Order: sequence, then structure tokens, then C-alpha cells
Amino acid sequence: MKKLLTIVLMTLVPSLLLAGELDRMKPDVHDKASLQRGAALFTNYCLGCHSAEYARYKLVAEDLGIPEDLFEENLIFTGARIGELMQIAMPKEPAESWFGVAPPDLTLNARVRGPDWLYSYLRGFYKDDTRPLGVNNVVFSNVGMPHALVNEGGLCAEEPNIGGRPSVDPMSGEVVGGTACDNWAIEGSMSPEEFDRAMYDLTNFMVYLGEPALLDRKRIGTYVLIFLGVFLIFAWLLNREYWKDIH
Repeated sequence: MKKLLTIVLMTLVPSLLLAGELDRMKPDVHDKASLQRGAALFTNYCLGCHSAEYARYKLVAEDLGIPEDLFEENLIFTGARIGELMQIAMPKEPAESWFGVAPPDLTLNARVRGPDWLYSYLRGFYKDDTRPLGVNNVVFSNVGMPHALVNEGGLCAEEPNIGGRPSVDPMSGEVVGGTACDNWAIEGSMSPEEFDRAMYDLTNFMVYLGEPALLDRKRIGTYVLIFLGVFLIFAWLLNREYWKDIH
């Protein structure tokens, strides 16, 4: 029993410690406006190197309420048809030589990593001249991925404040730790607040991408529970009828 408890603690403690270093985000897959913005970011900035080969363009368009002709015109850049899977043309071998490892498929990334990890990772890049691409990530140390959204979000000159909470400096009365980055090596076209919102939308879309059924699962589950509740009443009445003459 003690060995079992030790194993459980060794498994949970690192996860809890890591969770304390991440910024929180609460996905809302019923916010179609957010999902649509996230889909635009994903297809423009992620789908060039990362595939989502377990998802299909047509299903994404239907779930997000985007007309198929508009989706094909504005969100498909590979020449694929609306009914095809979200694959990329980048060969695996050259990708490994360029990045050190082939960029992974992102269909289930949110389910594997969790939304908090993704949201923190996307906002965790900073300048690091010792790395081949000149950037590092506070969540994924020595990452081999470039900062694809540097023009929009900018590049922090030092490790960003991921997982920290805003506080008030008792000497000056100023709020510190309110943003992920205070010192920029490259300033982006978006304000920090706008970029945080964009990364929320992108993470929200990737949460949907990992489980499209999430849109309907909770709604259907509610109906199932209501049905079982009504059925329980009739089952109880039937059971009482069967046993009423038995003493």
C-alpha cells in the first residue's frame, strides 16, 4: 500500500508543480466567434509546418458555422479540397534537418498537453542568442520551433512572467507582474492584451480540434440524464407493481 501511495505521489507532484507555473485559460468551445478567429490563426500560422491530419476541413467549417466557399477561399492555402484532411506538403526528412525534429501533428495536442500548457507556451517565447533560431521558450526549454507570431506578438528580451500573478509593489504602489513581458527585444503589431486574446482564441480552437464532439457531448449528456431520470420513475412504479402482492 505504501509503495502504491509513493508511486501516485511521484506521478502527481510533478504535474502539480508544473501546473503552478502555467497561466490559466478556460476554453469555451461554444464561443464560435473565438473558434473562428482561432481557426484563422491556426491555418495562417500553424498549418504551414504542422498538420492536423485527424481533422477534416469540411467538419471544421460546419462546426464553426463558416460557409464552405468562404472557408476554401480564405482558410485553405494548400490547394486541398474542402472534404480533405488537414495535411501539409512539408516532407518529413527535410523538416527534421531544418528543425532537428519533424514538427508534430497538432490534432490532439490540446488533449495531450492541456489548454493551460498550450496557452502559456504560445506566450512564452523570449530572445536567446545561444539557440540556433535565436529564441527559447520558458515553458518548453530549448524548443526547436521559431516564434511564428513574432510580428504580431513581439519577442520578449528576457524570460516572460508565465504563471505569475499581478501584485502591488509596496514601495511604489505600482502593479507588477501584470503582463507576461515588460522588456521587449522586438515589439509586435498587437498590444499584449490583444496578443493574449489571440492566443486564447488559438488555444480554444485547438481544444475543439482535439475533440470536436465536445460541442455536442455535454448537450446530449444532459438529455440522457433527463431520460434516465424519467425512466427511473417508471421503473420504480413497475417494480412496485410487480412486488405489491408478495409479502
